[in-house]
Amino acid sequence: MKRLQAVGSALALTVILGSPAAPASAGEAVNLILNWTPTADHSPYYYAKAQGWYEKAGIDLTIETGKGSGVSAAKVGSGGSPFGVADLATMLVAKSKGADTVAVMSVYANTGQTFYWLKSYGVNGVKEFPSHKIGNPPGDASRVMWPAFAKAAGIAPDAVSFVNIGPTAKIAALKSHTVDIISDFYNEHDLKVIEFGPDLGYVNWKDIGLNPYGNSLIVNGAYLQKNPKLVEDFVRVTQKAFATCVADAAPCLKALLDQVSGLDQANQERQWERIKFLMTDEFTTTKSLGWIDGERMKKDYELVQTYLGMEKPFDVTTAFTTKMLDPGIKMDASKVKK
Repeated sequence: MKRLQAVGSALALTVILGSPAAPASAGEAVNLILNWTPTADHSPYYYAKAQGWYEKAGIDLTIETGKGSGVSAAKVGSGGSPFGVADLATMLVAKSKGADTVAVMSVYANTGQTFYWLKSYGVNGVKEFPSHKIGNPPGDASRVMWPAFAKAAGIAPDAVSFVNIGPTAKIAALKSHTVDIISDFYNEHDLKVIEFGPDLGYVNWKDIGLNPYGNSLIVNGAYLQKNPKLVEDFVRVTQKAFATCVADAAPCLKALLDQVSGLDQANQERQWERIKFLMTDEFTTTKSLGWIDGERMKKDYELVQTYLGMEKPFDVTTAFTTKMLDPGIKMDASKVKK
């Protein structure tokens, strides 16, 4: 009798506490394809995943290394990945070619696109780019948008030649004179200053009047329509992660370095300081971190249409939404070094 009572008590306790043998319900399997190899600007995704924030939201996240914004925009646009990180102008180009993409959060409110060169190679400004070699990967956003830069700078789009170089080989290629100019994100600026000192020349696209939105979180349009709550949860967890990393970068960079080999901690710390600058504008500090302004999007669309052309024109308002953002999470400008 006592044995039966003990068994009954155990069963009752199991009902109350839950069976330890029962598997937890798995979250929705979700893939995020990055624009490039993981660096500091991707640390919030790794931090949020390490903290279990995506998992708590019912999202089983896989982070995939990217091979350029053109590649990530195409993969998201075809439904091969529900989420991705891509340069927003590059995403618009992809959308005009039929990619089903929607931007749901800007990461770089200011463009990070920058060209670097060595003055000792005879380049002192953009007017001297013609007849020189620019090194970058074929899917690089700056190569996709090169005609826009060239026309804004007043040089012929075909006046330069491009050399295929991996994202981690740019500085070495410039140093060895394999190429004369490289493109890179502004967040990598300090690494080049340390390497080349006063011989380094550079121009950010903003300096010649081009300031399209940079890296942004994008989603497949059909996936968004089918899973609006999941997309909102993903965006808000990501917002929270970026805001947390702005407040204190150390644990975020640790999460990145724990998962990605070959990164130098000091360099990633310097990168993050530049990234905070790129994240900051009048909208991200007052509306919401990651805000995408409609008027700026119209200008970005016109930029792409003017310089690159749209294979199939579309209503730019279908290319982004701010409805997924949490207006309570804003960019803290006090954390940005002047």
